[in-house]
Amino acid sequence: MRQGKVFYKDHLAGILTETNDGEYVFQYDHQYVKDHPNDFITFTMPVTNQAYSDKRLFPFFEGLIPEGWLLEIASKNWRINKNDRMGLLLACCQNCIGAVSVEPIVNEDEG
Repeated sequence: MRQGKVFYKDHLAGILTETNDGEYVFQYDHQYVKDHPNDFITFTMPVTNQAYSDKRLFPFFEGLIPEGWLLEIASKNWRINKNDRMGLLLACCQNCIGAVSVEPIVNEDEG
């Protein structure tokens, strides 16, 4: 299971998880829901206490991943397969252009 903290501006908006079954889940942080009910990260994912889940990485997060020559550089430098969308998102999207960023959550057993 891999996870990333999703920030909107400087606020923790929620957690994105890729489960061991290959499903993707995005859950807004409960404090974020309370404090920022109208600050959704994308129109397709309004702020709610309900988790969003899908068998594919959500299109919004796909859109944060580099494309073209920048994807080639990222894939080679970090030795990440171009089809590993969650891996690329966690490696490349900590300092995105725009209001949303994703920081990997490192589990203790991963080192």
